[in-house]
Amino acid sequence: VSVLVVSCPCALGLATPTAIMVGTGRGASNGILIKSAEALETAHSVNVVVMDKTGTITQGKPVVTDLACQSGVTEDYLLQIAASLEKLSEHPLARAIVAEAEKRNTQFLPVEQFEQIPGQGIKGSIQGLACLAGNQKLLNAEGIHDEALEQLQDQMADQGKTPLFFAAAGKLIGMVAVADVVKPTSKQAIADLQTMGIEVVMLTGDHKKTAEAIRKQVGVDRVVAEVLPQDKEREVRSLQASGKKVAMVGDGINDAPALARADVGIAIGAGTDVAMESADIVLMRNDLLDVTGAIELSKATIWKSCLLSARKFYRAQV
Repeated sequence: VSVLVVSCPCALGLATPTAIMVGTGRGASNGILIKSAEALETAHSVNVVVMDKTGTITQGKPVVTDLACQSGVTEDYLLQIAASLEKLSEHPLARAIVAEAEKRNTQFLPVEQFEQIPGQGIKGSIQGLACLAGNQKLLNAEGIHDEALEQLQDQMADQGKTPLFFAAAGKLIGMVAVADVVKPTSKQAIADLQTMGIEVVMLTGDHKKTAEAIRKQVGVDRVVAEVLPQDKEREVRSLQASGKKVAMVGDGINDAPALARADVGIAIGAGTDVAMESADIVLMRNDLLDVTGAIELSKATIWKSCLLSARKFYRAQV
């Protein structure tokens, strides 16, 4: 004799949508926009949060702090070449150099054959001279070296500054150091996540020493420095392969693949449209404390769902 028992878990079916509706509504009223019920349900189990540095942990509004010129090169000429190139770039560091040039009333020169090299820098022709702007990787690729400026680079990086090299006609003309300010709440937000038992990882294209200086400021558990845009998605995938439940927090176009790959993608509201489109959760206040808020909201929603289910089940039995 075979017996088939069919049952409808009405308690669960009614309680879960109710809890999720309340959770998403509460999130929206606090500037946390949750795109799907799945994102709200998944966030409670996150045990690693990966964060981009620029614009996420920092303000994303860097300023020029130092100019170091080669012998025979003036600051005006260095800044003119640098700003003319960087004016065609959308990187936050580029905007800092352009702003400094505008403040000094620098004349911008036309740039031809402009080219971006992901994770390294940019190239272009100015008045017939092949010019470039970028990091140590770009210099190495072009066979350009200068021991004195490379040592100065290390000193700047130790202070949390990002050094950028500039060359014209195959010769180094100088270096511009740029620094970004850490958001006031970043350190507290990271500490709160760690209190919840969540590992915090920072990703950045910065020099290792610059990244380490920022790590000491904000207290993240681990830093992955000198990453290319595609490395961010690869890092998320690697963590997932090791059994981690990963949330990715970012604001830029380069973060979009990692945001889409993560179990929960969280975009900072002041970021790009591409980042927000790729994310599951959008933080309108541009405040990392809301990352903690989103995860806590998810945990509270799951608990509320279980509690409502238990109550409805109990009442159904009485």
